[in-house]
Amino acid sequence: MPLLLGEPEALGYGEMQRQIGQIIHGEPWETWYVPKALARTGAWIEEEVLDEDSFIKPWMVDIADDHYALDITRARTVLDWKPKRSLRETLPKMIEALKADPVGWYRVNKLNVSTVAGREEATGGSGMHDAHGKKAMQEHMARMAKMRLHMLWVHLLVIALGVWLLTSPFQLALFNPEIAGNVARDVTQERGLWAPELRNAITGWNEIACGLLLILFGSLALKPKFNWAQWGTTVVGLWLLFAPLFFWTPSAAAYANDTIIGALAIAFSVLVPMMPGMSHEGMMDESEIPPGWTYSPSSWLQRLPIIALGLFGFFIARYLAAYQLGHIGHVWEPFFSGGGTKNGTEFIITSDVSRAWPIADAGLGATSYMIEVLMGAMGSSKRWRTMPWMVTFFFILVVPLGGVSIFFIIIQPIMIGTYCTLCLIAAFAMLVMIPLTVDEVVAMGQYMLRSHRAGRPLIRTFLQGGPDAGGKPDDRASLDEPLRKQAEAAVWGVTLPWTLIASSVLGAWLMFSRLVFGAEGAVADSDHLVGAMIITVAVIAMAEVARPLRFLNVLLGLWLIATPWMLSGATAGAAWNDVICGLLVIALSLPRGTRSNERYGSWDRYVF
Repeated sequence: MPLLLGEPEALGYGEMQRQIGQIIHGEPWETWYVPKALARTGAWIEEEVLDEDSFIKPWMVDIADDHYALDITRARTVLDWKPKRSLRETLPKMIEALKADPVGWYRVNKLNVSTVAGREEATGGSGMHDAHGKKAMQEHMARMAKMRLHMLWVHLLVIALGVWLLTSPFQLALFNPEIAGNVARDVTQERGLWAPELRNAITGWNEIACGLLLILFGSLALKPKFNWAQWGTTVVGLWLLFAPLFFWTPSAAAYANDTIIGALAIAFSVLVPMMPGMSHEGMMDESEIPPGWTYSPSSWLQRLPIIALGLFGFFIARYLAAYQLGHIGHVWEPFFSGGGTKNGTEFIITSDVSRAWPIADAGLGATSYMIEVLMGAMGSSKRWRTMPWMVTFFFILVVPLGGVSIFFIIIQPIMIGTYCTLCLIAAFAMLVMIPLTVDEVVAMGQYMLRSHRAGRPLIRTFLQGGPDAGGKPDDRASLDEPLRKQAEAAVWGVTLPWTLIASSVLGAWLMFSRLVFGAEGAVADSDHLVGAMIITVAVIAMAEVARPLRFLNVLLGLWLIATPWMLSGATAGAAWNDVICGLLVIALSLPRGTRSNERYGSWDRYVF
């Protein structure tokens, strides 16, 4: 005789979801309803196309609104049985247990812990108020005082840099009116600048003023109560990086001198010594790997490729800036021709687009690269939580400004009519830096969110950093590992799915397809621009935390399909080429592609 055992009151999926939302968020949780066909299609795409191990399966959609009320009359009569608990009464207790310990709750219920790791409220620093915490703080402060004594040499070196800079104008003959060369005079006439002799003199007086300031700030920084003076040295160093560009310095030696002294001043003020203003609780916390992550995105092995690419870009941009400033009379260009007697590179960096900038735009790029190098070298493998402000500005330098720089290089043949080999190489270096950078920004953003949920002051945490409960030391990324393992660690979080590689190849083909199919006008320019954008999106999406960005290429693929009928200048071959490339780009952008075994805490849900 069959017996039905269960709860006679059926709590529907909709009602249960509303109750869960109310308990978790403390307010009504809005639910969006979609047609079953759309929900079934979405579940299929998530599982079959995006390769996600989703809980919701297509067949579940069909039974989502079924009603499972049980008649337990026979069990009551025969066994005198009735349920001791109900889901409606027990649900609040279940959710409270989830909120109290998300990681433990997920682990006990055999769910993916990485989806909630790092979302629990941080409790770091609370132990500072007991006796053990006070003793630990005292020991930490004693170590900091001892470290400061050992680092006094950096401030003495800053003073020495000031003395060097103070005497440089006389050694470089910046006050000698005969020092400016003929090339510098040509630039003066082309740009309508002040006389080279005057610009040299202004550069000299600027070096004297900056030298005095470095001596002043270096002397003040010797005293602990004047540790703010390190920031004064940093400001002077930044100004020295920009000053030769603002003054259009005719002296190549002065330009190199100011760049080197400026970079060293920054390095010996906030890079080599401890940066002033950091949270002591944050420094005492030894955790390097964010909660739920499998590696530290701020480790030295992760940052070394970015620093190397930044230096590579700096040397290229400084070489181009030397031509713009009139320090050299010719720039190497192996492939492309320009107008008149100039090659492609010379034609581009002296074009109207370049002249629109009030300073040498290549020099501005060189300064940006140098700042990226310095910021890339700042901090420890914990800087995603000890220096959130620095990670943010580093991201701004590398990603948005890098994207703008890449875009301007992309449009060179459209607006100017030729290419610049060195510009293309520098743009590629900048593009590769972006996927290597975004994981650190994600870790920093997760930390800021956890700190906000824990009730820490948002601005102070952003500027000073802090501890983070749930993190752990990093025993994977070591410079003592074999070279092969170091190379692998340098690109953790970045994979090369064949779909994204193929998208990049299609983008490159589009950039040069006009030469094959004879496209002209708007269609040819569109193919070049869209091809470069496809490459950019595909390369950035190689970072697993940025993998969803590949869907932007779906929009670009749709544009390619519509291009032959919307723009002029397409031949029959070019039209078919755009349609086929558009369809291929769309197809290649749907699958997620290869994913590594690395995990990114609560961000794992966005790696689809």
